[in-house]
Amino acid sequence: MMFTPTAYDTYDFANRRHIGPSPAEMAEMLKTVGVRDLDQLIDETVPRSIRQETPLSWAPLTEHALLAKMRAVAAKNRVMTSLIGQGYYGTVTPPAIQRNILENPAWYTAYTPYQPEIAQGRLEALLNYQTMVADLTGLPVANASLLDEATAAAEAMAMAERSAKSKARAFFVDVNLHPQTIAVIETRAHPLGIEIIKGQPEALDAQAVFGAIFQYPGTYGHVRDFSAECQKLHDAKALAIVATDLLALCLLKEPGAMGADIAVGSAQRFGVPMGYGGPHAAFMACRDEFKRAMPGRIVGVSIDANGNPAYRLALQTREQHIRREKATSNVCTAQALLAVMASFYAVFHGPVGLRAIAERVHLNAVRLRDALLAEGALVEPAAFFDTLTVKVGVGQAGILAAARHRGLNLRKVGRDRVGISVDELTDGDVIARVLDAFGITEPAPQEVGLGFPQALLRHSEYLTHPVFHMNRAESEMMRYMRRLSDRDLALDRAMIPLGSCTMKLNAAAEMMPLTWPEFGSLHPFAPHNQAEGYHEAIADLTEKLCEITGYDAFSMQPNSGAQGEYAGLLTIAAYHRARGQGHRNICLIPTSAHGTNPASAQMAGMKVVVVKSAPNGDVDLEDFLEKAVAAGDNLAACMITYPSTHGVFEETVRAVCEITHEHGGQVYIDGANMNALVGLVKPGEIGGDVSHLNLHKTFAIPHGGGGPGMGPIGVRAHLAPYLPGHPEAGDLTEGPVSAAPYGSASILLISWAYCLMMGGQGLTQATRVAILNANYIAARLKAAYPILFMGNRGRVAHECILDTRAFAEVGVTVDDIAKRLVDNGFHAPTMSWPVAGTLMVEPTESETKAEIDRFITALLAIREEIRDVAEGRIGAEVSPLRRAPHTVEDLVADWDRPYTREQGCFPPGSFREDKYWPPVGRVDNVYGDRNLICTCPPLEAYAAE
Repeated sequence: MMFTPTAYDTYDFANRRHIGPSPAEMAEMLKTVGVRDLDQLIDETVPRSIRQETPLSWAPLTEHALLAKMRAVAAKNRVMTSLIGQGYYGTVTPPAIQRNILENPAWYTAYTPYQPEIAQGRLEALLNYQTMVADLTGLPVANASLLDEATAAAEAMAMAERSAKSKARAFFVDVNLHPQTIAVIETRAHPLGIEIIKGQPEALDAQAVFGAIFQYPGTYGHVRDFSAECQKLHDAKALAIVATDLLALCLLKEPGAMGADIAVGSAQRFGVPMGYGGPHAAFMACRDEFKRAMPGRIVGVSIDANGNPAYRLALQTREQHIRREKATSNVCTAQALLAVMASFYAVFHGPVGLRAIAERVHLNAVRLRDALLAEGALVEPAAFFDTLTVKVGVGQAGILAAARHRGLNLRKVGRDRVGISVDELTDGDVIARVLDAFGITEPAPQEVGLGFPQALLRHSEYLTHPVFHMNRAESEMMRYMRRLSDRDLALDRAMIPLGSCTMKLNAAAEMMPLTWPEFGSLHPFAPHNQAEGYHEAIADLTEKLCEITGYDAFSMQPNSGAQGEYAGLLTIAAYHRARGQGHRNICLIPTSAHGTNPASAQMAGMKVVVVKSAPNGDVDLEDFLEKAVAAGDNLAACMITYPSTHGVFEETVRAVCEITHEHGGQVYIDGANMNALVGLVKPGEIGGDVSHLNLHKTFAIPHGGGGPGMGPIGVRAHLAPYLPGHPEAGDLTEGPVSAAPYGSASILLISWAYCLMMGGQGLTQATRVAILNANYIAARLKAAYPILFMGNRGRVAHECILDTRAFAEVGVTVDDIAKRLVDNGFHAPTMSWPVAGTLMVEPTESETKAEIDRFITALLAIREEIRDVAEGRIGAEVSPLRRAPHTVEDLVADWDRPYTREQGCFPPGSFREDKYWPPVGRVDNVYGDRNLICTCPPLEAYAAE
């Protein structure tokens, strides 16, 4: 008998690790779908007329080859001691937080907590974050994070404009703001018709503006009390905004005590690595009367069906996907994972520890100042927290070079000054090296006083809640983190079948390089030659994304999908202006579009015209043409999603693009559903001019419980000159949309690793299997739940919509089905979007047949429970559907329900040994909004619980 070696490749990442179904399982699924092979399914699903002709070209790497390559690329980055400041600082990530939060899939694979019963852990951590921000800023309400400090400042400007009683149309910007913040504010203001007035705080004319923003401490170090300016603004019915630093506020008078209406900033220095720009959690806090105008998510406290305290996202009617073209912000992705890290940093250290860190930072800055002054240096400002600006005249280049020679990056300020920002990592050795770069060999003094007036010292208490006073033994910290993660349902436990959200595998090998110091410790404004590894990675990722999409250029700056939409529309607007057609301002958007699409168009200064959907869910071509003709010379763009938000490959997509182009508009193809296109269809080849890609969907960046995300935009060549610029890159052709030149640069490494390990062929196969998995679900469930939209040949794309609207006639709502799925151990599919009363299911390519079958079993069992209600065997109000989800407390309490404990708590599809138990029953949303509490409840509430 001849020996035949096995053909099994253990290191085929795409087919053995990332793609869920095995070849044998695929064969079974294809049989159920009713096709002979994957090729036939794709031919019946994706129109031939739009298919790409050439396959994606690059070969895959194994996991170990990828990590070796990443090590080689990381070595090309030069890790320096960064004293550049400007909103980014060295910090210590406590190992307990790095290992138990940042590197823990229970935290980084979770979805946005729209289903509160299965998100109590991350909601508590985010509530801790809000409490921390509210306490430190001295303002009563904070949100659960924004994208970065610069965009938070721009959001605050827009919030002030709609909230102030002043009728002025101008906004004052303190010139002491960080330059990137000023640039992003100017980008946001232009399309909204807001005039920006820049100047020193003393130059403020409060009567001329609806609001003003001040930096505290200023970008060059200045610390001053803004109480007088806040009062002037209030007298003029305008609002006062303070961009601030949480660590400084552990020592300095808080903005709320000065009369500020809104405070914004970054929580980066609370234990989150710089990562060449991000991701980091921004914050916003405000006075109570402005809470309903605040952008972003707010965690609130409500009660569950048993009257127990329960957390939820509050005031969701403010959110852009609900308000659509009436939205005032398009904030979608937040920075939940990073906000959780920052909140645990505060829990880990407590108020005494944070104050000790702030004092050490400040006193080191004072030592440095005194040593420089002793040698005759010209040092500003007179009052500071952690940042000094030294006037060095023509010696600037020499001192910067001398510092680099000693492993230090200082900040170049103008032509004759040098900036130095002390941080948590600064010690005596760093101070000595700084002084040495200035030619000073005398040691810094040890005995020093305050570097700012006594009147600016903080006297109010903060972080008084018991959670910030826990025993800080690492065992206790570890158990607290574990307790919270155990309350949640993330991808490490079960499939999350959310339509349009693509909750796929985030492989461990893709995640590992993020915490290497060569990638994590770089300042975003470090010299280019110190970040050659990053630039190599970004260039190669750009090249691959161009090949995947058919576009000619990419901007990696937008740090969320919604930011990508906004940046893409600004690019289109700039293109029209450059051609003398700045009057083009109408954007056609179908009713099925993502909620952020109309919000983004509004922010870009465009007028939204809504286009109808045809009965089959496609864009209504007749209505589209009619509205394009009506727009005439004012047509700027159309925004479409492909495949459609209804989960179908529309055969008319080329016609939509042609109509838009014939009338002088540009085509924006939303990349939310790119997981059905990669390797099969290139949006840039079917008529798209610009698309954003949700790297946190298609390209494997984890959702992190509601962020981070990245939304880079690809464009055709004619739009490339109008992509976002950045002041730090010396590119001011167009304004920036994010604080850092490459947005949240460190997580671009995840998508690059994903592309490298999958290879072109693997990415294409992933798309094909995603389409198979969705069609398998549709085939198995169509007899129980009508499939709302299907293509002309009876196929869905990578997701399908289950029509549950008819069940409402017998009293069973889509909410009931969603909550009952929790008892089966599943996150619900996307509810009531894009069609109210439906469930949109996207299995992704990463789910195995066994997990998909478990999900199908659960939904079929739920259908039988609906039938019991419909046929009168049980009332809807007392059915397991309405009483879901069932908790352990329900299980052990007196049981007076007309169904058994077994049926209620262990329905088909659920695990018995490893069952997920939700920590709370169904959460009362109305109670939470009527009784809004968005900081940690008092100790009595915990005692009652």
